[in-house]
Amino acid sequence: MISIQAKKHDNFAVEFKCGFNCVVDGLTDDFAVNAWIFVPNSLDINPENYGKKQFYRDIKSNVRLITPSFTLRELAKESSHPLQSLTSAINSIVASPFEDSVIDTYEYHLKMYSAIFKSALRDQAKDLMSSCSMPDATDLVVDYATSSRKVLSRFRDLFRLIDSPDIPEKVRHSFRLCDEFMTHILDVRTLRLIKLMDTSDAELCGPMREKLVELLAEEQIYRQQKGYRNLTGDSKQDRELVHHFGMLKKYIESELYIKLDKKKDGVAVQQIYYSLAAGVAMIFATGVSWHSQQKYGNITWPLFVVLVISYMLKDRIKDLLRYYFAHRLGNKYYDKKAIIAIGNTNVGTIKEGFDFISDTKIPDEVKSLREKSSFVEGESNIFEEKVLLYRQRVTLDENALAVKDQYTRQGINEIFRLHLNRFTHKMDNPQVKVDAMDESGNISTFSVQKIYYVNVVFQLVHDNKIQYRQFRIGMTRDGVLDVEQI
Repeated sequence: MISIQAKKHDNFAVEFKCGFNCVVDGLTDDFAVNAWIFVPNSLDINPENYGKKQFYRDIKSNVRLITPSFTLRELAKESSHPLQSLTSAINSIVASPFEDSVIDTYEYHLKMYSAIFKSALRDQAKDLMSSCSMPDATDLVVDYATSSRKVLSRFRDLFRLIDSPDIPEKVRHSFRLCDEFMTHILDVRTLRLIKLMDTSDAELCGPMREKLVELLAEEQIYRQQKGYRNLTGDSKQDRELVHHFGMLKKYIESELYIKLDKKKDGVAVQQIYYSLAAGVAMIFATGVSWHSQQKYGNITWPLFVVLVISYMLKDRIKDLLRYYFAHRLGNKYYDKKAIIAIGNTNVGTIKEGFDFISDTKIPDEVKSLREKSSFVEGESNIFEEKVLLYRQRVTLDENALAVKDQYTRQGINEIFRLHLNRFTHKMDNPQVKVDAMDESGNISTFSVQKIYYVNVVFQLVHDNKIQYRQFRIGMTRDGVLDVEQI
């Protein structure tokens, strides 16, 4: 199964998160993602000024393992698998405090515990925000606060096992980093929930809000006791603290991220095709030379002219055949290929390709979806939209993925950001003046945003099942306004 989410990342970037979930059948899973990006012609994005190199500069991609799934209530249990695994790793540290492999295992389980807590908090917060009734929401808030306290309490109780001079300082330091990250991420998630409640019915949300505020106050006191910093309003200190939180996040999730070494795809086949093109061109030139010598004999002016023309045509034939073979390669092969590896184990591959395509090569289903989101009939033709096709092919070996450690690995997430700075270069002013007359006949002038829409249609293919998802990106010259799923 393939899942996809989209959101605004910053003023000039949109983030797409693709989840590639393996089917438990012992076979290799094959996924395909095709994205048609419809760009208004007025933005002047075309193959001459926006080629493959520019596109890949504007794409930033991260691949990571899907975080093992536990609910907050499951994680809060004393018998939870993450807690038991971490406890076992800490006991091994106490027994062999200076053994590198033991320390590595301990740090792995520390980070995994923190990452699972982050994921469980997020899922619980989503359930809360999407709850349909007040009783459900109240129960979820109580569970959120109670389970969070239990998770943190049981985690922090483990520190006493390594709080000894006999244990290396880096072991204790790693624990404190994870502890700080967990209290910080709880703070972030809880503040978002409180802000949401502040926009709702105050009388109904009041008791729930109080429980969350109480939880935040407890964590704030704990951070002060441990010497962890809080935001103070001082621009310099807060700037450094935000950077510190970013580093903490990277540290915690380092066990999940997969480094990819991307290389050009189909290089050997490309060189074979190009050699064939050169060979065909040489056969033509040699054949013309041989025939001319048979007809004209030794070097004469007619023979000289024929040889010059044949060599001119030889170069043209070679270039035309190179172009033809390159086009065929573009349809069958991809631009880049990378091995997905966890440690020394290869678990799959990922390929990606990019091209501008003509309207005639767009599948009917994609055209239909694009038209359904139009404000006027035939919008894509009226505005002569340019169409960019971004293709991905992902293969995952479920067996290699599953045997790596104690956690069940469902698959991978790919988070890629499309930076749209280049799309804004030829946009009009972000605000335009519009005149309007009211009922009394008075004319007023308003400033209205000059908005452009970039539509993206995704085709998701797995196990011969095809799904479509469509997103619309609203932009002005000042950047991205919003990302809407159609």
